[in-house]
Amino acid sequence: MNIMNTNIISRDEYIRRIERYLGKETIIVLTGQRRVGKSFVLKDFAQRKQQEGANVIYIDKESKDFDAITNSVELNQYIEAHRLPNGTNYILIDEVQDIEDFEKSVRAYRVEPGCEIIITGSNAELFSSDLANRLGGRHHSIYIQSLTYREFLIFHNLQDSDDSLRLYIEAGGLPGLRNYTITDSREVAEYQKDVFNTVLLKDVILRHKVRNVSFLERLCQFAADNTGKLFSATSVSQYVKTKGESATTDLVIRYRKYLTDCYIVSRVKRFDIRGKKILESNDKYYFEDHGIRNIVAGTRRDQDIEKVIENIVYQQLVHMGYEVNVGQLLAGEVDFVCTNSAKERIYIQVAYLLAHEETIEREYGALRNIKDNYPKYIISMTPLVKRNNDEGIIHLSLREFLMNGL
Repeated sequence: MNIMNTNIISRDEYIRRIERYLGKETIIVLTGQRRVGKSFVLKDFAQRKQQEGANVIYIDKESKDFDAITNSVELNQYIEAHRLPNGTNYILIDEVQDIEDFEKSVRAYRVEPGCEIIITGSNAELFSSDLANRLGGRHHSIYIQSLTYREFLIFHNLQDSDDSLRLYIEAGGLPGLRNYTITDSREVAEYQKDVFNTVLLKDVILRHKVRNVSFLERLCQFAADNTGKLFSATSVSQYVKTKGESATTDLVIRYRKYLTDCYIVSRVKRFDIRGKKILESNDKYYFEDHGIRNIVAGTRRDQDIEKVIENIVYQQLVHMGYEVNVGQLLAGEVDFVCTNSAKERIYIQVAYLLAHEETIEREYGALRNIKDNYPKYIISMTPLVKRNNDEGIIHLSLREFLMNGL
């Protein structure tokens, strides 16, 4: 399949991550919610390799051209018909979960000389903890997220400014919005609704044969309304009762897992800062794309801006490579406890405005209550704020954080 004419804006960081794992007999797995750009990252990689003269075997299960490949036997037949005996063959399969027993095929080609395998999927359950066993133990997952603020500026040909940040806060980072007028809120909303409904239908309702669709929609509404708040099955049950419905805690837990499995929301566990351990109850949930979160919530940004900012900061920290938890102290919470691959830790508080003494004391006080020497930050949209250090606590603007990191 020749894809040389595909119009692609490169997301170079993901390409670099893929390149790091080539030549290591490793199956590379691109995961993430539908429509966050996994296919375009894969096409970008394929196009680069075709330009180098490599043999690329590209299978797109969302294209009718590949409807005949439904199981591992048919997949093997297609690969064999296009594989070259000498040199490197790049076997790229988009939405691989639509091929029955796909793991048998990719496991076999992983050990074949000159074969590099990259697959994408939209369902976390498919790529769960038992994937290593199913694939013979050698795979590496790369989580594709919706656009960062920097990428948003590139995709929409914008300059960094307060107005651009406001657009990003409202519209979110779905790459497909590039094909729409980003300042037209009606166009943006229609596309977001279409993406959300597609994910819900294909990756939740049809895949899991969900019968109580009304409750599923209520659960999504609850997650949007309570972004960044503790999320318990009991609180959801009480919420839906106010809407004239009933749901057992088992149903809440099961449907909530469906939403994390398809990457609509991410589960963030609580971390006991004093006891240095993960707590197993009352987690928080953040949306993969805050634009979808906004459309599900249905409120104006002046009514829920702190939730949106917290969601944006969470996703940016994940993009930066941190493992993110919610910090738990005896006297309260810290928004995020972040640990990198070197086991170095930072603490983050997120606020909309630090305009009143009460708010300032709350945000700074939560960090001062942590009696260790790890870096501590407050991120806000306080006007005219410049990076400053107050007794070891660094305050910086959301724009600066999204553009330049910490």
